[in-house]
Amino acid sequence: MNLFTDFSDRVRNAVYAATSMSLDVSKVVVEPTRDPAHGDLATNAALVLAKEFGSKPRDLAELIVGRLREDPDIAELEIAGPGFINMRLGPNVWPTLLERVLEAGDRYGSAIRRAGGPVNVEYVSANPTGPMHVGHCRGAVFGDALCNLLAFAGFDVTREYYVNDAGAQVDVLARSAFLRYREALGQEIGTIPEGLYPGDYLKPVGQALADLHGDALLNMPEAEWLPLVRAAAIDSMLAMIRDDLEALNIRHDVFFSERSLTVPEDKVSLTLADLRDKNLVYEGRLPPPKGQLPEDWEDREQTLFRTVGFGDDVDRPLVKSDGTFTYFASDVAYMRDKLERGFSELIFVLGADHGGYVKRLEAVGAGLSAGLAHVDVKLVQLVRLFRAGEPVRMSKRSGDFVTLRDVVDEVGRDAVRFMMLFRKNDAVLDFDFAKVVEQSRENPVFYVQYAHARARSVLRNAAEAGFSAETADLSRLSDAGEIGLIRRIAEFPRMIEAAALTHEPHRIAFYLHDLASDFHSHWNRGNDATHLRFIIPDDSRLTNARLALVLAFASVLSTGLGLLGVAAPEEMR
Repeated sequence: MNLFTDFSDRVRNAVYAATSMSLDVSKVVVEPTRDPAHGDLATNAALVLAKEFGSKPRDLAELIVGRLREDPDIAELEIAGPGFINMRLGPNVWPTLLERVLEAGDRYGSAIRRAGGPVNVEYVSANPTGPMHVGHCRGAVFGDALCNLLAFAGFDVTREYYVNDAGAQVDVLARSAFLRYREALGQEIGTIPEGLYPGDYLKPVGQALADLHGDALLNMPEAEWLPLVRAAAIDSMLAMIRDDLEALNIRHDVFFSERSLTVPEDKVSLTLADLRDKNLVYEGRLPPPKGQLPEDWEDREQTLFRTVGFGDDVDRPLVKSDGTFTYFASDVAYMRDKLERGFSELIFVLGADHGGYVKRLEAVGAGLSAGLAHVDVKLVQLVRLFRAGEPVRMSKRSGDFVTLRDVVDEVGRDAVRFMMLFRKNDAVLDFDFAKVVEQSRENPVFYVQYAHARARSVLRNAAEAGFSAETADLSRLSDAGEIGLIRRIAEFPRMIEAAALTHEPHRIAFYLHDLASDFHSHWNRGNDATHLRFIIPDDSRLTNARLALVLAFASVLSTGLGLLGVAAPEEMR
């Protein structure tokens, strides 16, 4: 049951009945009041419809309120400010809602939308040239939680990783691995040359090559050994990346190879031909970039994608001066491949340094699909690492940065996943190794998990004493703290819908923290006033009702944590 969808329908019906007009109610919303003292729900109906109706907002509000008074589930109505309508719900609404929450169990709040085509979420996509760093970690957690959220909300989701296994960077990887191969054969390699990857993570690759080939590669020219070493190194790096992601319980459905865009079939050339047929490319000149000209700037006629016509700042080149394709051309071919696979919604999770890609990717999606596909690029900001307030900068494993695995191994999966989502993706995140493992209220992941453990403890203790939520008379729940907790539980489906449609999984973490705070506050009230405790030994009906509330709370908290990929512990020591 989505309380807000239900009452949105009631408000819209009241509008139609009060005005006898078919007004555009698409902007009418029902939401929680900011202050419970003003009621349970508020609607903007009169404000957004007054102009179309031809009256003042408060006059229209009077008409709408007149109809809403006929609703038996609304106890009080108030017109506030310029025309907001506040509603206080009747006492029977909350027990009914709680009953439906318990019936739905871990599906409460799910499947808000089933219409529309499949969704492709591409995230992580780190170059397969070494271990993933903590910046990749944040993008990985964000993308995975977003996929969990969309799937829970009823979308058909594919989790995709784009493997950059073509281009100069993988040749550098191969030469770096070849150096470690020579080392494994006993040769002295000295200091790693500038431009090669220095990390120790390539030593196992070198040893594996030595075990497989012996010293045979030493007698080959680079043109022969390079593809062999490159393939082995890429396979090894992808295995390491998968293993690191597994530490975060992240698994992709598709690992798409960039190399597959040209081998065995040249999909980039086919894409360019398709663009020509659709008049989406032309031969022209680009204006020079603003400011100082780069050394490699060429004022020449070139093949350009008409991205400006789809919202980009400048048309984008597809072919270099030497006749080879630009990296952007591969991006276009890759997106065309996704569209041909049937995806109508494409989500890209990229690092903050890819801000310049947003408009061009949106333009490519619009151009290739004739505006039918929707592209959303989510940028994930930097993570700054601290230990007890002091910056953390280096990793022995990587050679020059802190790896994803370093962080997970030190503080655990739950702390990493929750804290990476406890700030909006486009805001810089400060991650302190010491603070995220504190057992205190100031540590959000502990605070939320402890609330679940507390709730499960109540349920265990009650069961041992012979109480059961299955025989609960929910009308016994009347304390303000109890109703407040139900009101918060009622917000869960609305939050899920908003988070799914805006692609913002951080909303789940924020909501869970608020939900846990409500529970802890009510628990503390019971410490001061024994009649508010969940278990009242001489009143089984009240105890059973409160157990039902605790059970619903624990279920929603567990569901939300599951969407974040965080455990809901039965107990904490």
